[in-house]
Amino acid sequence: MLRKISTALFILAGFQVFNACTTCQTQKSKDELTLPDSLVSDAPLKLSEELVGDVVQNISSPVEMAALIKSTGVEFSQKVLNNPDKVTDYNTSFKRALNLGVFSADLGYINIFDKNNIVVSYLLSIKNLAEGIKVGQFFDFNSLKRLATNSNNLDSLMEISVSSFNKMDSYLREQNRSNVSTLIITGAWIEGLYIASNVVEQTNNKELSDRILEQKDILDILLIILNNYNKDENFANLASQIEKLKEAYSKVKITTEVGEPKRLEKDGVLIIVQNEISHIEASPETMKAIMQEIKNIRQSIIE
Repeated sequence: MLRKISTALFILAGFQVFNACTTCQTQKSKDELTLPDSLVSDAPLKLSEELVGDVVQNISSPVEMAALIKSTGVEFSQKVLNNPDKVTDYNTSFKRALNLGVFSADLGYINIFDKNNIVVSYLLSIKNLAEGIKVGQFFDFNSLKRLATNSNNLDSLMEISVSSFNKMDSYLREQNRSNVSTLIITGAWIEGLYIASNVVEQTNNKELSDRILEQKDILDILLIILNNYNKDENFANLASQIEKLKEAYSKVKITTEVGEPKRLEKDGVLIIVQNEISHIEASPETMKAIMQEIKNIRQSIIE
């Protein structure tokens, strides 16, 4: 279900990042931290809908990654998640947005494993971070907290969470705050890869390893989006870290083979879907280097 969150936010990042507000913002109080889109004052870049769509299709959502992790048979471990007690340490909008993504990925992991005993603390973390970047109004936390106390309600909990994120998405689009969306999706993406990397180290599961390696395809476009804000030192540093991850991925070879078409029936109509098979090649050393860079970026995000 959180696939919808990732899709919505990344599409927002892909389109709105290139349509940022170039006017000066109104004067803020000294203790109010902001991420002004006015940082992007150069001529906007353009990305096609088709290109952004291809990127979205290659992103592993937090819940999809968590479901694959659960299928390996590995036990749930809260140790791999970010600590809710650290939320108060995130005192800039940059950190809050990144870690809102991190905690949304953690929530997906918790949901897949039905760990309702710790859901509330992560919901509160999301609440605090969302309020810190002025999007907390889109989360009905009383309802979410009530649903979180009963494992039978976890599906409803995630549905409401998705709705809340989608409303936040629309608001950010209208307010030209696409830089915030970029950080949220980056945080969620890195956290999903970080959790998966920890499981791969334990199980050496090939399917999960391949899912991590497949992410090579989105690095270039993610860097374009981040670099559009590189006048901000924080964005520039994050892009530099992603560049190191891209370098680690450079030795991964992905080839696509056209397979037999699939025949599907939908609403009484026969649909032919072209089947493509991806082949991924990477040495154990390359895999290790990629996972280390993921850990480095994640540590920088949550510290």
